[in-house]
Amino acid sequence: MPKMKTSKAAAKRFKATGTGKLKRSKAYKSHILAKKTTKRKRNLRQPAMTDKTNVKNMKKILPYL
Repeated sequence: MPKMKTSKAAAKRFKATGTGKLKRSKAYKSHILAKKTTKRKRNLRQPAMTDKTNVKNMKKILPYL
C-alpha cells in the first residue's frame, strides 16, 4: 500500500489539538479592516474548532495529523 499524501493547503491551515480536534483560524481578518469594529477584529484573532460536519473530510486529507 503506498503512502497517503497530505493536502499541503490544508496542513498549513489546520492544527490538531491534544484531544484530536481540528483547530482553524477565522476568516475575514486580512484586509478591509477599517469598517470592522475593534471588538469584531479582536474576536477574529481567536482560533476556532472545525465544525463536526467537516471533520470526516478533513481527517481524510490530513492522514498524518
